[in-house]
Amino acid sequence: MLQVAGGGIVVGTGAVGAWQWLAPDAKKNGSKGAPARNAKVVTSESFVHVIAHPDDSLYFMNPELEQSVRSGAPSVTVCLTGGESDGRNELSGARDYHKLPEKRPEFVRARVNGFREATAVMATGNALSPWDVETLTLLPGFEVEVQTLRAAPQVQLIFLELIEARTMRNPRKESLRGLWLGAVPRLTTLRPTGTPVGRTFQYGRQHLIDTLVAVFERYQPTVVRTLDPNPTHLPKQPHFPDTPLIPEGISHYDHQDHTTSAFFAQAALAEYWGRKHSRPTAVESYIGYEVSQLPSNLDKATTNRKVKLLDLYGWADGKDCGDPAGCGDRKVGARSKKVRWSNNCRHRAPGTTRWVQPLPDGRLAAFALLDGAAQCWTETRAGTGVWSSPTAVGGSMLEGQVQAVRHTDGKLQLFSIRTVLPAVPKGDRRDAAGKPGAEGTEDRTHRREIVTALQTGKATGGAPAFGPWESLGSPESEPKRSMEVGYPVAVADQDGTVHVFVRTFDGGVAFRSGPGGKGWTDWDALPTTGASVNVHDGLDAALDGQGRIHVVAADTKTVHHWMSQGPGGAPQMAEPTRLPAVTGPLTLVPLQGGGMRVAMRQPDTSRVVVADRPADDGWRVSAQCEPLGGYGRVAIAQSGTTTVLADRDGKGGIRLSAGSGRPGPWQGPGITHRGTPGMAQDAQGRTVAVVLGMDGKLSTARQQGAGKQTFTGWTSHDGKPQTDVAS
Repeated sequence: MLQVAGGGIVVGTGAVGAWQWLAPDAKKNGSKGAPARNAKVVTSESFVHVIAHPDDSLYFMNPELEQSVRSGAPSVTVCLTGGESDGRNELSGARDYHKLPEKRPEFVRARVNGFREATAVMATGNALSPWDVETLTLLPGFEVEVQTLRAAPQVQLIFLELIEARTMRNPRKESLRGLWLGAVPRLTTLRPTGTPVGRTFQYGRQHLIDTLVAVFERYQPTVVRTLDPNPTHLPKQPHFPDTPLIPEGISHYDHQDHTTSAFFAQAALAEYWGRKHSRPTAVESYIGYEVSQLPSNLDKATTNRKVKLLDLYGWADGKDCGDPAGCGDRKVGARSKKVRWSNNCRHRAPGTTRWVQPLPDGRLAAFALLDGAAQCWTETRAGTGVWSSPTAVGGSMLEGQVQAVRHTDGKLQLFSIRTVLPAVPKGDRRDAAGKPGAEGTEDRTHRREIVTALQTGKATGGAPAFGPWESLGSPESEPKRSMEVGYPVAVADQDGTVHVFVRTFDGGVAFRSGPGGKGWTDWDALPTTGASVNVHDGLDAALDGQGRIHVVAADTKTVHHWMSQGPGGAPQMAEPTRLPAVTGPLTLVPLQGGGMRVAMRQPDTSRVVVADRPADDGWRVSAQCEPLGGYGRVAIAQSGTTTVLADRDGKGGIRLSAGSGRPGPWQGPGITHRGTPGMAQDAQGRTVAVVLGMDGKLSTARQQGAGKQTFTGWTSHDGKPQTDVAS
């Protein structure tokens, strides 16, 4: 075993043991000058982060990474490559850069050291808090390096050290992408300086998937975080000559290792979900380099915290940590504030607030995705606030969100998106016993498609029952283009026709319509006037009091609005909103007496802003809320003349607001949650806010009376109160 204290490496002997929630007493005292705190262990939650390079989670998953590290729950990061680049631990373009020797094993170790220091600060406040370093066998015949933070042993880092692509986009056989596509049968590892791993290993495609499955089985995560499997393409496509067996494909804003690491995580989750495991898993995927092209969705304080941690990782202070290989990644150095990757935290799935709907008997039903399938919670009796345990609704490899649409007859219809994983390359096929060489693998093309399920009746216990999930295909017939299609939002109009809207590959909005939610038309595009639009994902659609359909979507400069001319008509582009730039997802709600209201976020401050469009007038900003430091989609509801908001604060907690005609002050404190809060009115006309915890459990708070501006305390779905919400 390697015992790392204060950055120095002392080589000893030993073998990895079973995972322990608490470190032995001998490890709790830490080293001199590095005081340790006892680990607070939360076993109802567990986080696994799958990244490609050691800085990926610091750039793209924070502040959520730090919140999980500090929660006391097991928080494990699996880094697939060493990120060795050219082995020069210096910023490209520095003086005499090309005269520096290529020292890839040393550079990999320096990056690990920087990542470790940043993680230790998140967990303990001390960059030099000691780590225990050892080998771990996740797959027979393979060893990986695992590091355990001694003061908080539920925090672990696992390094596979596969060689990286060494280029952002240029096709290269020896890469994660080459392994995924079958261009190479095996990808080798690179042994960093000082590693306890005794030799290099050759990973086949299935070996890497099986390794990730073993990680999931070991830690039983309630939340898995990955990089972006569906990055946006570059507007101007560079040309690279095809590498044998690797087509050029579409070039994206993101790094090819980021994207492919997410593909491997998806494939591993598909296998893991097919096996017996103790608790269900939710998945979050994070936009990568593309965030540099988007407005900042974090406030200054949160961005500064991310930059501080990245400066630690980048060895900006130049201090000696005791390892001659280096103490951080000087290619990052102190420039994190300049590259604009640290001022955003964006989920690829923007979420929806419409995952809670009333049933005909007045009970509420809530829907969310766990283990890639839809789950349903229902109130046991209308208005009581007592909910059932979740029941399976079906689906497979569903992503991000599920929206529930209520038909005029009270039946519900669900919408989501799913990824169809590609067929396994011939050399990596296995039979039912897991042995290689099996033939007859189904021919599948890697793509995404919109899916829906229509309620057919009631299941045992009174939960709604649904028919099979039906594919609505994609507005993009080319599979590679379909990978960029956005998440669906749907609305049912007054005559029972359901309209579903999605962002297209080119940044427009496409829709299909189906009377009664079936018999769908072909995909068509919402029209634009003048210049073409290039909207971000996170659009919304709703009916106004006259039955007209409204659709809103944002680009980097403003909000775009489409509206039908009457009930049942297709939306047409309305007059320019002249609303300012926002950070992405929008939420629409009809106003009493006509008109529409939208909730959105202001760039750089994360402040929630509300804008109104009276019945036949233009848009105007009507309210700006006190900044909370959160991000993502805001939930909004109108309970008579009372406006209710639900928002994430800077600590990841849910906060509520209610006011007469416009939002009131934020109430709190909130409880930690994931995804987007949902809102609906119960049988007594009270607005109910619903969230999912990191443990996959449902929690609710509701108005203390219809139109009231106070709420009950948050209550988990098993009936245990969690915290009060102040008036």
